[in-house]
Amino acid sequence: MRNYKTDVAIIGAGPVGLFAVFECGMMKMDCHVIDALSEVGGQCTALYPEKPIYDIPAHPEILAGDLIKNLEKQIAPFNPTYHLGQNVVAITPTEDNRWDIMTSGNVKINAKAIIIAAGVGAFGPNRPPLDGIEAFESKSVFYFVKSREQFRDKKIVIAGGGDSAIDWALSLSELAKKVYVVHRRPKFRAAPDSVEKLENLAKNGNVVEMVIPYQLSGLKGQDGQLEQVMVKTLKGEEKALDADTLLPFFGLSMNLGPISEWGLSLDNSHIKVKPTTNETSAAGVFAIGDVATYENKQKLILTGFAEAAAAAHKIRQMVYPDEVFHFEYSTTKGVPGSK
Repeated sequence: MRNYKTDVAIIGAGPVGLFAVFECGMMKMDCHVIDALSEVGGQCTALYPEKPIYDIPAHPEILAGDLIKNLEKQIAPFNPTYHLGQNVVAITPTEDNRWDIMTSGNVKINAKAIIIAAGVGAFGPNRPPLDGIEAFESKSVFYFVKSREQFRDKKIVIAGGGDSAIDWALSLSELAKKVYVVHRRPKFRAAPDSVEKLENLAKNGNVVEMVIPYQLSGLKGQDGQLEQVMVKTLKGEEKALDADTLLPFFGLSMNLGPISEWGLSLDNSHIKVKPTTNETSAAGVFAIGDVATYENKQKLILTGFAEAAAAAHKIRQMVYPDEVFHFEYSTTKGVPGSK
């Protein structure tokens, strides 16, 4: 068994977990970061590295993969220790008010505080209930887009009414031969500005076609290659869309895994926290990002960034209880290692 001791153990290496390293580092706290994936970035890296993100301050548009690269560069001066490709299987309080964190990689980390930045936990796509869909998966049915280029000149059916469906319809309309957007009702759950852009594309061009109010009803094709996607209304009216690709965006299934067994106060598979500090019901354990919940919580990356700052400031009081903290802006004190 490998043993380590640190100030803060961060569970989750998505964008919010990475920014927590920065906030802790700015207050002279060392971090170890654990993630089940083999590379940092969470969903941004594993599911949609080429998806544009529009609500990161000072970035009118940034690809998810580029956001992660920038975060890695930002935290590099603080030299975090990564434990990738392994899960946290247990956390145990110690007699000296610290925590022992055990991982599936036979690693034990002793930390003063824990920050859980696990996103949606173990994630997987919500699969549409279509007969025989398994035969088409990874060949012509995809739940995530890792490379836009693989869809060039394709006839694509995008199903769903949220931000992922609308954002990818806008993005892929730039290179696809045809993009059908299938939704069961006229109202979308996506950002109004994005919906307006998509509707304008459908009105003023021949690439995007809105198929409303319809829902998926069947697939036709051979040897895993789609030829048609069948859709129908609630009244049973059915039609066939000539297409070679289906992208169903019906969200992710959420599974907290071992986190649900750690005795933390939960609310519908989310960890309840104090909104001013992001402390959980366990002293010294904090939760930030999508896994954390409180009244009027907004599930945005920028919200998670602010939560990381709040948690880090509270943890500093625990790591350095006898030091008076004089807050300084980064413009005043700079970043270690920067020029």
